[in-house]
Amino acid sequence: MQRSHITAFVAGLIFGIGLLLAGMANPAKVLAFLDIAGHWDPSLALVMGGAIPVSAIGFYLTRHRKAPLFSASFQVPTNRKLDKRLVLGALGFGVGWGLAGFCPGPALVALGTGSLKAVVFVAAMLSGMVIFEMLERQKPD
Repeated sequence: MQRSHITAFVAGLIFGIGLLLAGMANPAKVLAFLDIAGHWDPSLALVMGGAIPVSAIGFYLTRHRKAPLFSASFQVPTNRKLDKRLVLGALGFGVGWGLAGFCPGPALVALGTGSLKAVVFVAAMLSGMVIFEMLERQKPD
């Protein structure tokens, strides 16, 4: 197994454990966080508040490196344009998150716990990905 695969596995494992500890894999907790007009649970704001500075430091450090430790180059998006696809994708993500209480990472973590809601969500997510790919292939270049 390559060193980059081991690194990715360890990083994913740490991320998954963090999601479980933070409650992000619990749809009820996420929905309570999103329910600002009802019984709002602000605790996930602390999770996000802690994640933003850590991410900012990581992005800052990447500016001063030519390549990551286990790859030839960084794979950073270069498109900075706000277009219809981005806005519709963000809206779809937000609506799905609000309806289900899952986003992709926590859904995969919850899938590992045997949650039926996670199974349904991941099946729907994968179906959406397949449909998207099929539609993209039908587009003229």
